[in-house]
Amino acid sequence: MNTAGNLLWFLLGGFIIVIFYIVGSILLFITIIGIPFGVQTMKMAVLATAPFGKEAIKTERTGGCLHILMNIIWVLFAGIELAVTHLILALLFGITIIGLPFAKQHVKMASLALVPFGMEIRDRPKN
Repeated sequence: MNTAGNLLWFLLGGFIIVIFYIVGSILLFITIIGIPFGVQTMKMAVLATAPFGKEAIKTERTGGCLHILMNIIWVLFAGIELAVTHLILALLFGITIIGLPFAKQHVKMASLALVPFGMEIRDRPKN
């Protein structure tokens, strides 16, 4: 089921999100200061490629709170806009019953787009 969902996701507009995240990541990689942020946008591009069967979970960090500072910078410059965009897309997909699985994926991506530092993308454990 995940394969079919990922294929439909990619064909019905997911590739556009992936392209935007990759272009944004490349632009951030140009500067030294932007490299950590480029890594986070690449993480979101990977999730946007095939979101079904994956989850974004908070990682256990020991030693420092740099990811909190980076998340604050991220939220101020890009996080809110990305999260709102994903939530708007979730509302649009949620109008129909067929679009509900896609809306759920956009909500998952909105949470990652808001605060990506300290989050990790993993395969969802099989039941």
